Amino acid sequence: MKKKASRKKSPESFRERSYRRIQQSGLISTYVKVVETDLHILAPVKVENESLALVLKIRTILEEYIKANPLFLTSLEPLRIDLEASPVIVAMLEAAEKTGVGPMAAVAGTVAQYVGTGLLAHGVEEVIVENGGDLFISRKQTSTVAIHAGNSPLSGKVGLVITSQSMPCGVCCSSGSVGHSLSLGDSDAVVALATSTTLADAAATAIGNKVRSGEAGINEGLQFGQKIQGVNGIVIISGKHLGAWGDIELESL
Repeated sequence: MKKKASRKKSPESFRERSYRRIQQSGLISTYVKVVETDLHILAPVKVENESLALVLKIRTILEEYIKANPLFLTSLEPLRIDLEASPVIVAMLEAAEKTGVGPMAAVAGTVAQYVGTGLLAHGVEEVIVENGGDLFISRKQTSTVAIHAGNSPLSGKVGLVITSQSMPCGVCCSSGSVGHSLSLGDSDAVVALATSTTLADAAATAIGNKVRSGEAGINEGLQFGQKIQGVNGIVIISGKHLGAWGDIELESL
């Protein structure tokens, strides 16, 4: 089960993933890895067993659907909405339709959201699930997400401020210069914010595909992204240039 038309399939070890450096959160880290699924989970308590069970369940849903519908794995374009499928599959198909990419462009965000909402349903009060740089966030306090943008001089120097009132939400990133997955654009980072992490992941990929280097490319990406229903905010970094749109707040780090 591999993600198509998106960002992250790298076999990096936990310590090599610089975007996993947490300055302070008051939460405890749990790591769960199953084949290419590689999660960093932050919660008030260790949640390894619960998270592993959720990962195995979502992987089974995805793998069984792919076995019966191989195009779901390989298509770089939206597919017909299958209303008889699992709600997880339907959400991915709908996100693909809204953004114009293949459904697997949303797989990392979908897994993060499935695990995060599952842990909340188990009584975990706060949780952050990071899956290859895509985040499902549900906290009781304002949090800042640093934006990793490869070799851009702005990488790690800009943070996206997420208020508790905006959570739970998804914050997902696509890049044309970082990672090994397919991106058709030239951005160092495209960040999409949405209530649905599934949609945020697909949107980040779709917007990233539109961005060419420089300010003109950023503007094109912003214009495209703000038309995607359900996307609440966008940040694009390309080299020394940054553009933003939506109900978001940025701060210097």
